[in-house]
Amino acid sequence: MLGERIKELRKKKGVTQKELALYLGVSDRAVGYYESGQRTPPPDILQKIADFFHVSVDYLLGRTDVYSPTDEITEAVSDDPELFEFWNTLKEREDLKLLFKQTKKLSPKEIKQIIRIIKAIEDEENKEE
Repeated sequence: MLGERIKELRKKKGVTQKELALYLGVSDRAVGYYESGQRTPPPDILQKIADFFHVSVDYLLGRTDVYSPTDEITEAVSDDPELFEFWNTLKEREDLKLLFKQTKKLSPKEIKQIIRIIKAIEDEENKEE
């Protein structure tokens, strides 16, 4: 499963094994071994792979089919046009990316509550400016 996901993501992004290997600091042969399932990347390389493709380690390992926490949040707020619009501007903010990574343990209802709180804070800060 891990090897298949790495290969699928690499091809989808249009990256060669050699290019991925260069980013990871490993040989292109090592990437081939990861993709074929002959070797499992160590935890630090696994995290680098996840970061490179903007997915979670859980996605790479097959523990979830959600590419990234931001996909889960998008799904949770999709039925609320105001929150959905706010989320689409918010999800690109570097200062909140750590928060988004923590959402995997939250229900859609809890995710909505958090996005509403962030929106209320943002609205209040915009009033003060």
